[in-house]
Parts: sequence; structure tokens; C-alpha cells
Amino acid sequence: MKNHPSIATNAVRGTRSQVRIIGGQWRGRKLHFNEVAGLRPTGDRIRETLFNWLTPSIAGANCLDLFAGSGALGIEALSRGAARATLVEKHRQAADNLRRNCLLLKADTAEIVQADTLDWLANTSPVYPFDIVFIDPPFSADLLQPCCALLQKPGLLATNGLIYLETNRHQPLPGIPPTWELLREKTAGQVSYRLYRVS
Repeated sequence: MKNHPSIATNAVRGTRSQVRIIGGQWRGRKLHFNEVAGLRPTGDRIRETLFNWLTPSIAGANCLDLFAGSGALGIEALSRGAARATLVEKHRQAADNLRRNCLLLKADTAEIVQADTLDWLANTSPVYPFDIVFIDPPFSADLLQPCCALLQKPGLLATNGLIYLETNRHQPLPGIPPTWELLREKTAGQVSYRLYRVS
């Protein structure tokens, strides 16, 4: 996390870090967060590329940010015109920070869910299927395979929905569902990131 170019870190224990929103109505605003284990916001350059990929689809989208952390992906989506975003985060402190940041931004269409992602996916029944899903789990955790499998539950994904997957470049990919079509793929530093479409 300290080597990530988009994060302002401080060595003093208990201080907060920040990541900035890079586009849309809240461009330049900063999301403040406390570092917790595994929290690793997606960097500016990767987010810029990702949201360039998503430009034709982001307006009015119903988004799901799994392992939301700082909220850099879900809140960026709202800033760029998504209709709503559900941000799922297990750690209480990180979830509290998400609520504070959304309150400051008046991000009224953000729903913050403090829950284990796999438990939430297994038990949720969304009112609207999700058009765009961001999956960026802690690299050290073995969560990609069960997460991808649970997203196959009927009612979760919209027809032609988009799935963003971020991994360590040396991490083997999980078994990708056969209905997911790879649209884009790129590597930056130690991070590989991919965009799929549900067919």
C-alpha cells in the first residue's frame, strides 16, 4: 500500500490516508480513510483506464463495489454518472469511513453495507440487477474463485453486465465463468486488471 502512487501515506501511527476522485462531478475531492489490513485503493492511472473503458456504460448504471475499502471505485462511478452504487466492506472502521465520505459528498445514492462479501453475495436479493461489478479483493486472500461463483446467482447480474477484476500480476486467475467474455486486459506494475461482459 505504501508503494502505491495514488495514496498519500503517513508513517505516524493512527494518521489517515487519502485517495482522490479523478473524474466527474466530484473530481479532485479526496476520500479519507484509515489503513486496515488488505486495504489497497486502485491507483489513479488504473482507474483512469478503467473508467475510459466504462464510459459508454457508466451513465445510469447500477454498480456493485465488492471489497470496497476506500470507496475509490464505487464513488468514482457515482461521480461519473452511475445511478446508484452498493459498496460492501467487511471492516467496521473502513465502512464507517465510507459513510462519512459519502455524507460529505452528499452521495445519496450510495449504499454502504458492512458485511463479509461472500456471505452478502450468498444471501442478498437486489431490487435491481447490477450493471457493473468491481471485484478488487485483498491480494493475499483467496477470495476470487468463490466471489466469481457467487456472482452467478440468478438476479445479481444484468444482461450484458460488466465485471471488473483486479489481481496481482503473478496471481493465477480463478475459474472464470464461461458466460464471461474478456473485453479488455492490461497490466500496470504489480497489478493486472480485466474487464468482462456477461453474455
